[in-house]
Amino acid sequence: MTNVGASAGRVGGLDRVTGRQRYMADIRLEDALHVKLVTLPCARARIVGVDTSRAWQVPGVRAVFTAADLPDPMPRYGVHYDDRPVLAVGETKFHGEPVAAVAADTLDAAQKAAALVGVDYEELPAVLDVRTALDPAAPLVVDPELRPDDPLAHTNVRREFRYTWGDPDSAAADLVIENTYTFPMVTHFAIEPHAFAVAVDETGVTVWSAIQHPYILQRVMARVLGLPWSKVRVIAPDPGGAFGGKGYPKFEPLLAYMAMATGRPCRLVLTLEETFQAVRRNNAEVRIRTGFAADGSLRFQDIEADFLMGAYVDISARVISKSSHLAAGPYRTPHARILARAIHSHTPPSTAMRGFGTPQFTWALEQQMDEAARRLGIDRLEIRLRNLARKGEEVVPGDTPADGDWVESVQKAAAAIGWGEPLPEGRGRGLAVGIKSSATAGAAYSILRFLYDGSVFVLVGTSDMGQGARTILTQIVADELGVPPESVNVVMGDTAAAPFDYSTSASRSTVFMGGSVLRGCADLKDQVRRIGARLQGCEPDQIEIERGIVRFPGGEERSIVEVVQEGLGPVGGELIAVGTMRGEADPTHPIGGRPWFYEFNCTAVELEVDRKTGEVLIHKHVTVADVGKAINPLQVESQDEGAAVMGLGHTLMEHLVLDEHGRIVNLGALDYRIPTTKDVPLQLESIIVENGDGPGPYGAKGVGEGGLLCVAAAVASAVNEATGAVVRDLPLTPERIWRAMREVTPSGASPR
Repeated sequence: MTNVGASAGRVGGLDRVTGRQRYMADIRLEDALHVKLVTLPCARARIVGVDTSRAWQVPGVRAVFTAADLPDPMPRYGVHYDDRPVLAVGETKFHGEPVAAVAADTLDAAQKAAALVGVDYEELPAVLDVRTALDPAAPLVVDPELRPDDPLAHTNVRREFRYTWGDPDSAAADLVIENTYTFPMVTHFAIEPHAFAVAVDETGVTVWSAIQHPYILQRVMARVLGLPWSKVRVIAPDPGGAFGGKGYPKFEPLLAYMAMATGRPCRLVLTLEETFQAVRRNNAEVRIRTGFAADGSLRFQDIEADFLMGAYVDISARVISKSSHLAAGPYRTPHARILARAIHSHTPPSTAMRGFGTPQFTWALEQQMDEAARRLGIDRLEIRLRNLARKGEEVVPGDTPADGDWVESVQKAAAAIGWGEPLPEGRGRGLAVGIKSSATAGAAYSILRFLYDGSVFVLVGTSDMGQGARTILTQIVADELGVPPESVNVVMGDTAAAPFDYSTSASRSTVFMGGSVLRGCADLKDQVRRIGARLQGCEPDQIEIERGIVRFPGGEERSIVEVVQEGLGPVGGELIAVGTMRGEADPTHPIGGRPWFYEFNCTAVELEVDRKTGEVLIHKHVTVADVGKAINPLQVESQDEGAAVMGLGHTLMEHLVLDEHGRIVNLGALDYRIPTTKDVPLQLESIIVENGDGPGPYGAKGVGEGGLLCVAAAVASAVNEATGAVVRDLPLTPERIWRAMREVTPSGASPR
């Protein structure tokens, strides 16, 4: 039986649906203290003093930490910038930043004591939006002393990213379209909230965290605590959803200091409301000026984008630099100028989120394409087909060329949605494309232990946060070694056991870790050939191995298990193989290296708009992904469908609302709306395009983010066809659509 290419059942799926799966919050450590954070009811405030005396009177309280209880100067940490303090020192930078933390024997005691910590503070003016942040008179979010040798230190701009090719200023165009588009703050809303625990003993520090990138956390913790990496062990149970929000360190350093001070493990589980305050997606304003020839071909793109990344950098600078490099989209663009700014604000830090900055640019660019089609009298599908880069053509000069037949994907989406067929009154169809750069560098190591009975341990540093990495790796090993999937055990989530993996991000798991495991299988098969050659008295290269069958010269066939058992003899043992997949960084490249592949998607929708309310009903949603090779087609479809629904969230309803104090007023599941079963399309179809043209195993590319990239633009396109309304600010709430309809016709009636 062939495993690769089959829709094998999810490894661990039964435990997830029955509730047996143990997530981070299910882990109980003996004698652990419960931690609660103390925060202020505003975004920015000067901390005058902290009174912990009443908190200490609560029975069971073992520690009350303030900035005074931490080393001086305050330890700071981050991914690329060590800018985030363990606790707020001097002033708070966002609503939800802790000024103190309480550790107690019980959660009730910790909560009670935290409420009794008195903080004397003075609220200060806060920077909450792009316009304020860029005002020269605005307060600085980051002290310039913390940004030595930075020419932008006296502004709220952390970094500027500029990419140019051709000469946009001299490019001739028959039509120039210029607009501004906004993309809101949204939260990841993983069902599992963030949870952390730290224990300290003579062997070092052990950290339990629901984190995607355990090796990044290990590195950061070692740096903060001044320890060698070998003294920091990270145990990362499979996260219950992450979407980028659980990629990087949050409160693990604080818990480490508290554990060292108390001599007991310390544990913190955030509420959903606290999770909202801890992490979010970058909101953005994108100004785009696009030039077209009369036939609809692109002449130039001039793009400026301001991303509001919050109080601390986290990974946002990378989000902005990488996404802006591909801001001109999957189109032939002879002249382009791109400027993207990463801007600080007194808001929760933003981080990676599914799409990694690309949805913000796609929202703007694809609406420009629609407007050009309307004004030039060209079909919206046709204008995209005319401009899409063909396979092998450069998208960004000097960079990875188009690696798929993207026209095929678009045509499949158009056919599936019935493009060009008559529509009922009040309905519209829309179509949009999106492209995202994959990983540009990285390293994935795997260890395969082939045991005497033919079962296999596969040790990897990748995290399985819902994308099904365990399943994919199991299928590869089962096919390559000819063993049943049930005999393969994938071990991950422990830096003391699993070898290094750069990160679980950028849809890299199948390509990088899958490639590493594939090479590990090749190493193991080479060992079997050497054993067989010794047993048969032949040369290793005379032996063939296919799907677990060893073929010797002369035609004899035996299973791998039989050969290994005879070779190891009665003493027994195991074979150990190592696989490595590396992509080296290129410091001369604008984003540190060429993308290994592109994740391309075309989304098409048919919808209906209620003219009295502006409410949208999506009748059909089609998502088409260029995946190279679907190792597990059902997982590919599920990932793209999940991404599509997630994209509908920020398209139709999701946005964080701040009050004048910088507080998020729609915290939690009741006030922050995400799509439910009543909001999903009546028909959702996922189409896979397989041409075997990816760099991963069997020609695979990464998947799972593409289905989200261009949802908003496709829906906006359909809304426009149905109503004539144009909305350039997300989300497309009923009120916004209703108001836009009345700008077209005061009665809201159909303009057709």
